[in-house]
Amino acid sequence: MLSTLRNAWKVPELRKRLLYTLLILVFFRMGNFIPVPGVNTESLSSLTSSGNLFSFYDLLSGGAFSRFSIFAMGVTPYINASIIVQLLTFAIPTLEQMSKEGQEGRKKIQNITRYSAVVFGVIQAFGMYAIIQRSGALTDNTKLGLFLILITMTTGSVFLVWLGEQITAKGLGNGISLIIYVNIISRVPQSVYSIINLQKTGDANFIQVVTLVALVIAMLIGVIIVTLSERRIPVQYAGKAAGSRMFKGQSTHIPISPSSSAIIAIIFAMSVMQFPGTIATFIPESGFANFVLNSKWSVFRSNTWPYIVTYFILIVFFTWFYTQITFKPDEMAENMHKSSGFIPGIRPGEPTMKYIEKVLTRVSILGGVYAAAIALFPIFLSMYTNFKDLAFGGTAILIVVGFALETSKQIESQLVMRHYQGFLK
Repeated sequence: MLSTLRNAWKVPELRKRLLYTLLILVFFRMGNFIPVPGVNTESLSSLTSSGNLFSFYDLLSGGAFSRFSIFAMGVTPYINASIIVQLLTFAIPTLEQMSKEGQEGRKKIQNITRYSAVVFGVIQAFGMYAIIQRSGALTDNTKLGLFLILITMTTGSVFLVWLGEQITAKGLGNGISLIIYVNIISRVPQSVYSIINLQKTGDANFIQVVTLVALVIAMLIGVIIVTLSERRIPVQYAGKAAGSRMFKGQSTHIPISPSSSAIIAIIFAMSVMQFPGTIATFIPESGFANFVLNSKWSVFRSNTWPYIVTYFILIVFFTWFYTQITFKPDEMAENMHKSSGFIPGIRPGEPTMKYIEKVLTRVSILGGVYAAAIALFPIFLSMYTNFKDLAFGGTAILIVVGFALETSKQIESQLVMRHYQGFLK
């Protein structure tokens, strides 16, 4: 990655893009320290240090949520809108038709996603207002204070999405992903400081620290290997004649990555597992809250074995489910048949669809187990060690590695297009 950036810096056009991206990121990080008026941030520390859903949001926002800055929501409303619109694309025929209309259809879906992100931003901002009101962090509990918080946080989130789109258009990489990437990386010094502090206080000895570092490095290497790996389904296309020209048959493959749905599956599973506990905090005296938070039969109590088993099953299920609806084996088989393509040894039509579905099921289940192991790593750390407040967990490594590899590929393709001699050697 670093060598690719160094090579890109030698190309004037790419250097301008890099400088533009860095300028936007500096501007964005400055906004993470501008507080929202009417909020006492010291009262929010307990919300983001208990390993719950708020901790994950604080990670994605680069600590902006714990500081309750104007970028406290980050690009989370846009991510939620993107996921929901993508799922609705498979369920609503109108949206599905738009997705097949080429560039114009994608533009329409993108506009729907943007407007939906504004709606989600208002809803999420109001939810955060209710949370900080209950925690006693509000210093201005008037309707004007409510309006200021809603408009500030929603505008900040929309502005971040706009910045991300500017990076995508004029900078390097996917802007939205880059914002999340920078936010996660910004929390690494805090995690390192926490580890050093634990060693100084005697809560963790040198061997435990070395073991933790070795485990993190091993997990990082494993994530890189799995992210780069793929299951290839061979496809053979028959030769055909077009006018006076004859085209020979060609062989290709359909790549299926076991980690393609890992992050989405973890987010879905985490939301399902944390949502009842979040609701319970609003009604602490109810029987529902008592069952969710205190009952030994509750699967929603964090850092318990019922919670771990349920979380594991949900991640595997959501990985399989999202992979199936994303790849659509029936459409893949139909399009392959229309293009005179076939899988060697498999008859076209329904047998091809069943074969692709079987391969997707196997790959998605293996990918789900892999994603669950990554997601459960910080939970086991908090259960059996004193490393409880590390922000750089397994999910963060998935996001960071995925973005770094994708951006590296994009920069390398840009270098190849410009015939950069130093890269091609």
